[in-house]
Amino acid sequence: MSQIIGCSQRRLNRRRFIQASSSALMVWKLPTAGTTEPGGETVSTNAADSHTFGYKGEDFLLDGEPFLIISGSMHYPRVPRPYWRDRLRKMRALGLNTLCTYVFWDLHEPAPGKFDFSDNLDVAAYIRAAQEEGLRVLLRPGPYICSEWDFGGLPPWLLASPGIKVRTTDPQFLAAAAKYLERVGRELAPLQITRGGPIIMVQVENEYGSFGHDHDYVNAVREAIRGAGFDVTLYTSDGSSKEELDGGSLPDSPAAINFGQGEEAKEFARFAESRQGVPRMCGEYWDGWFDHWGEKHHVTDPEEAARGLEWMLSRGISANLYMVHGGTSWDFMSGANFDGNYQPDVSSYDYDAPIDEAGRPTKKFFLIRDVIKRHLPAGREVPAVPAALPIIEIPRFELRERASLAGLLGKPTSSEQPLTMEALGQQYGFVLYRKRGLQTTKGILEFKSVRDYAIVSQGSRRLGVLDRRHKHQALEVELAGGEPLDILVENMGRVNFGPHMVDDRKGIVGEVTLAGLVLNGWENYTLPMTDLSGLRFPKEGGEGVAFFRGEFELLTLGDTFLDMRGWGKGYVWVNGHNLGRHWKIGPQQTVFLPAPWLEKGTNQVVVLDLDPSEHRTIQGIKDAIWITA
Repeated sequence: MSQIIGCSQRRLNRRRFIQASSSALMVWKLPTAGTTEPGGETVSTNAADSHTFGYKGEDFLLDGEPFLIISGSMHYPRVPRPYWRDRLRKMRALGLNTLCTYVFWDLHEPAPGKFDFSDNLDVAAYIRAAQEEGLRVLLRPGPYICSEWDFGGLPPWLLASPGIKVRTTDPQFLAAAAKYLERVGRELAPLQITRGGPIIMVQVENEYGSFGHDHDYVNAVREAIRGAGFDVTLYTSDGSSKEELDGGSLPDSPAAINFGQGEEAKEFARFAESRQGVPRMCGEYWDGWFDHWGEKHHVTDPEEAARGLEWMLSRGISANLYMVHGGTSWDFMSGANFDGNYQPDVSSYDYDAPIDEAGRPTKKFFLIRDVIKRHLPAGREVPAVPAALPIIEIPRFELRERASLAGLLGKPTSSEQPLTMEALGQQYGFVLYRKRGLQTTKGILEFKSVRDYAIVSQGSRRLGVLDRRHKHQALEVELAGGEPLDILVENMGRVNFGPHMVDDRKGIVGEVTLAGLVLNGWENYTLPMTDLSGLRFPKEGGEGVAFFRGEFELLTLGDTFLDMRGWGKGYVWVNGHNLGRHWKIGPQQTVFLPAPWLEKGTNQVVVLDLDPSEHRTIQGIKDAIWITA
């Protein structure tokens, strides 16, 4: 069992690493497929030619020659598939030679043993596209990935097992992780450099030194990755302190350290205290930052980002920009932090990255591009920046129709005590808890834990709201006899970093008491919000939590941002695509709507608003809006 260490402070600092501790020559050699290197050099597809990647001393080696990895992180689920090529070409135009991507266990195995690698989850197609666009690949399959993603990419169904201990040698967890990694190997092992593909290194776990010190666990993950058919160089990723390096690293694998702008000299000086004579790499250079609901929007200095990269490249240090393009955490997939308080992430993963959420190069892009151009091998040039994709405005339109939750309520599950979302076999969305048979009562309604946002009502009367961010656990209520008590609980994202992630089950967790007496006998209604076809939309009327529907017409298509100012809290669907969460508290005030999800002619919008007002209109604008104060 791993030793859990205090890491909330480290999470705020976000130090990660990739350890390199062997100076021996490590090379894997097999024929390669044809790709185009930055600058136009073509790698032969002739099987008589060999292609190798490894490391010796302080250098990574490609075909036996020193190779400086200049990489950028971009995640396929956060970018619509029709845009993969556009973003990859912009990465090449930035001067990058490598793509870095996580693999998302929760998306690929949404239910035990049921795998999905189709459509936007076709990670093999994503990696082949990277190769065709001239990029090598750093692969980070986890099983844990963090990434400001729900549960750090672990599938929530793991939490249906009451005693499971994730990220440990718990046989339940290791067996599930090995099965997932084996399936990833079937998809991606053929795409290693040893077999003609672009994958040059594969990461073992992620940030483990900021979580525990169980070397048996890290070795078990490594063996599972090897057993899945990955024979390229393996590496680990965490912070630069001796404690973190010792906790998460492997003694015979390369490594990097992860940090933010302006920390380069300090971080590599600290790394040198533990590692000498090995490749140096910043596995995640945080050129931006993510946002929590109710907090400020983060923007970082473009000049400082460029200076930090210059510092590393001029010293022969490899680097990976995190993120080069962040995209969007669609649907319910944004995660959360816990640093004494619960901190849910916004849906936008713009990250203030060099390529913004809509795929547009920023000032930071061009400053970093200038740095990389100065460090290209003689005779090589970066490609031209691709033309911008169309972005449109949509005139303000009304959402005239309204529907209640009632149309989505199926048959409830009865239980003495409320059941968690995971115990109900549900992954994301909402659970409605209903208690019948109450008498006229006045008193304190108290919960052991509500995760994460609850609306308490009786009939049409809203009695109050419980917000986990503020540690709300109790509410004074006055109940009328005869009407059921309803508690609608929203899962706002499982914690994705640190010790609190291991048991962040959702819904009502534990007993509920009223005036000191335990309430028994509950109806549990699952509301995953994956199918809205049951909604019944009258033209007008109604109160409380509701869905609103409207339409707009388009003659031409383009990306846009839906302006959600004036709305309360909830989610937005356009033509069936869940664009993510809106919430008036900010900082995010718009939701990104990509052109591939739009239609010429009529487009339908549905908005769930938990806190309805009289506002019923939306418009499409060309830029995101953030609350910055």
